[in-house]
Amino acid sequence: MEGSTLLYAFNNIYFAIFALFCFKLLIKNSLALLTHFYIVKGNRKEAARIAEEIYGIAPGSWADRSPLHEAAFQGRLLSLKTLIAQGFNVNIVTIDRVSALHDACLGGHVACAKVLLENGAHVNAATVDGVTPLFNACCSGSAACVNMLLEFGARPHLENHFASPIHEAVKRGHRECMEILLANGVDVDQEDPQLGTSLYVACVNQRTDCAKKLLELGANVDLGKQLDTPLHAAARKSSVEIVNLLTDYGASLTCRNSEFKCALDLAAPNSSVEQALLLREGPASLAQLCRLCIRKCLGRSCLYVVHKLCLPEPLEKFLLFR
Repeated sequence: MEGSTLLYAFNNIYFAIFALFCFKLLIKNSLALLTHFYIVKGNRKEAARIAEEIYGIAPGSWADRSPLHEAAFQGRLLSLKTLIAQGFNVNIVTIDRVSALHDACLGGHVACAKVLLENGAHVNAATVDGVTPLFNACCSGSAACVNMLLEFGARPHLENHFASPIHEAVKRGHRECMEILLANGVDVDQEDPQLGTSLYVACVNQRTDCAKKLLELGANVDLGKQLDTPLHAAARKSSVEIVNLLTDYGASLTCRNSEFKCALDLAAPNSSVEQALLLREGPASLAQLCRLCIRKCLGRSCLYVVHKLCLPEPLEKFLLFR
């Protein structure tokens, strides 16, 4: 009898918990529908108020976004055109100054970005964090969006208080976006105060393809973030492939960072990186010294000038690390 009573009590508790869960779910869905209703009706302030008070969502999040933002981010081209035809301002921004063009580029929707630009969207608009549409295009890896923005006058160079597009492209391994920016005049050794050079970012994030291309285009192999070189970053990340790549291009093994440590000091004991660095200690071969000297004389144009020297194919490939 006592066992049955205890079982009944437990059943009541579980039922009460389940009923409470269903009630909270109903309330949440009802509020979500109400918030959506306010957004559709254009009353963004009320939608933001509900989101902030009920959900704890800070202003500037999704509740602060207009239907134009949603259409651009989701790539709904027809809806976007309809909203613009109805008189929506293409330069409407959220509290954080995110525009519809920012969202189109973040989603990689080049057709939506083009429509917005053709209707007067500000190509160099920046959010409160200094993020531009070009930065978002590099973040999404959309080379088409990057080209489109540059055609409409986007500034590819790093500016004060602005997030760097090329550093973002390298960080995420979007090599094509990186190459487009470099082809449009971005300095291969451009240094971000917080991130360092593009090559340093490639090494930190172990983006071997990007690192190789940057070195081919003449990036300074020893220029990183303040006293920390790309080789320091590669050793710290235990990336043997990048360590070998950097040392092939003449990275100094003796450079010391702010902690007075060289790359070998940062390598894990008995690791493959430590072995790779130990193998490179001592004087380089005469062939390697000659290659580095010739490349230094040719400068950043080495990749394009070597073909004009009429050298034997094996020697040309040797100079280009191929």
